[in-house]
This record gives sequence, C-alpha cells and structure tokens, in this order.
Amino acid sequence: MPIAPARPGSIVEVQAAVREAPHASRLLACGGGTKTALSVSPDNALALDLSGLSGMIEYEPGEFTFTALAGTRLSEIAAALAEHGQFLPFDPPLVEAGATLGGTVAAGLSGPGRYRYGGVRDFILGERHVDGSGQVIHSGGKVVKNAAGFDFPKLMVGSLGSFGVLVELTFKVFPKPEAFATLRIPCLSLDAALAALCRLTGSQMDLFALDLEPTPDATILWVRLGGLAAALADRLARLKGLTDAGEVLTEADDLAFWRDAVELAWVPTGWSLVKVPLTPGRIAGLEKSLSGLRSPACLPVRRYSAGGQVAWIALPGPLDALEATLKATDLPGLVVFGQPGRPRLGAQAGEPFAQRIKQALDPQGRFVAL
Repeated sequence: MPIAPARPGSIVEVQAAVREAPHASRLLACGGGTKTALSVSPDNALALDLSGLSGMIEYEPGEFTFTALAGTRLSEIAAALAEHGQFLPFDPPLVEAGATLGGTVAAGLSGPGRYRYGGVRDFILGERHVDGSGQVIHSGGKVVKNAAGFDFPKLMVGSLGSFGVLVELTFKVFPKPEAFATLRIPCLSLDAALAALCRLTGSQMDLFALDLEPTPDATILWVRLGGLAAALADRLARLKGLTDAGEVLTEADDLAFWRDAVELAWVPTGWSLVKVPLTPGRIAGLEKSLSGLRSPACLPVRRYSAGGQVAWIALPGPLDALEATLKATDLPGLVVFGQPGRPRLGAQAGEPFAQRIKQALDPQGRFVAL
C-alpha cells in the first residue's frame, strides 16, 4: 500500500517532508488531482499533497507579473487577474476543475489560446523548488527582463515533478481581450479543412484560437477572434472572406464552446485522454492511422488545437494500440486522464537528455520519474 500522503502548508514544511521521508521511498508531488494519469504514483511512493501550499505572494498589475505558491488553484489566480483586466494568456486547462499552478507547469499543459500567445513555457519567469536533499533551489526572476544564461525555469515545464518539488512560480500576464467572437466552419472533408486551416494560419488575421474537430458528418474548424468589441464585426467580415463559409456563434455559445474546450469537458467520462504534439502536415497521416483503432463502439474522439500543433485523443480501454500507432508514426504522447503508471507513450526523442538532467538534479532518485 502507498505510504500515507504528506500535506505541507509551507515551503519549510515541504523541505521537512522531503528530508524526513524514508529514503527507500520515492516522492511524487500532486496538487488538485485533476490529471488522473499524472497525480497518482503507480508504485509504493509518498505523495506530497501541495494543495495546502497556496496563495498569491506578489502581484504587480502595472508590471504584468505575479508570484504564487505552487498549490494555488488557477481559479484563484484568474479571479485576482480579472480584477485588473488581465489573464493567463496560455489559456490553462481545467481551471474550473481545480487545477493548480504547479501541476499545470509540471504537466506542461496549455489551452486553445496558445495559438495566439504561446504556451506555458513562454510565460514562466521564475521558479523555486525543493531538491532531493530538502534544499530550496531558485532560478529565474520576478521581472520580464531577466538575467542572461540558461533559462532553467522552462526546464521544469513538462518535467512531471521528476526533477524536484515546485513550490513557488512567477509568471508574466497580458491584458484580457475585451470581447470574443467565434466562426464555425464545417468542411466536407479533412483535406478541405486542412486547406482552410493553412489559409488561415498563413493569413495576416490576428486569431485568438484555431481548432479542428473531425466528426462523423464533417470536419469542423472553430476560429475565435478576441479584441476590441467595436472592431469584431469588421474582423469577422474579413475572416468570412477568407473561408467563403461559416456560422457566427452567439456570445453564449462562444463562451460555452471554449469553456468546454478548456475544461476538456468533451472527453467522455471514464475515457483516457492523450496529448500529442505534432504539426498540421501530420494530421492527415495520424487520422489515417487512428481509423484503425475503432473499438466496437466508436472511433477515438479527436481535437486538433493551436492551429494543428496539438492533438487531443480520447479513447476507452487500454492504450496499447495507441502506443503502437504513435511509435509507428514517430509521435510522442502524454496521458492526462487514465490509469497511472504509463504517462508517456510513443516516440520520446528527448528521453536521453531528460535522463541526464534527472541524474544532475536528482542523483539519489528521490522523485518519481513518470
């Protein structure tokens, strides 16, 4: 049975928990538990529940930066930023579900707004983490113009807690667009949708989000604009001119659709969810490969986000067939929802580098290497 979890409420208590943990056990930090495949250790490990390590430490609206403890819920951060008309531009997933800042960084997850602004890696400025000996290590800073040298905080993005326990993070933020509008564009075929996607990404239109959704009846492009309310009508007219089709969503439908996209609410209950980084040119090949994964009930559910740079694949049952498909297409995958113990699938080109970093930062192997 796993060792009972520790729930430190301060950085000092995190240090003590790491130092006092039996050296025969390994440690896995967890936050809101929203990413089931990443929040539970599959073996005999000590869980460090960081949900008590919460709160904003500094927030400078005029400088567009904030510092918060790693267990702070994203919903709390979003509310504080909204009071000053600001937001997290990388559009983090699972805010309403209870995701934390540290868990989002460790998992390296961004939402549809990544298309316009970039991902979580582009907005982290500084971090503090506790290493395997219980020491606090600090890297980066609290200002946008940071010191030159190796950008260590970015190394912690997507590390899954294998290098150390994140305890404090500093981010830059942006003003939130005043209004949004979404154009739904149904396409008769995947090829037609990909051609339209390429026209949109190659245009000079300033798009907030661009997602592609294959369905049994059509392939749908979802194009979102954000900015000044007074300018949206003209921008929508220019956008329609590029696509020759499309239906403008109502304001309520716009908010509901993108809320479901950010919260991953479209994933059927009990299904696994895998994130796959790719490029638009590889979508057609992946779709062809995924057609062979049809279960007795249905095909995997797919969403291609950030202009085709990220695939979200949801499917029931074991992941062996998807693992084989990703290896055959030379693509990596990260399991976000599903059974713990097998978070990385497919081709992992950066694994040798990650192993060298792991050896340098955690030579005693105190932290679970997911």
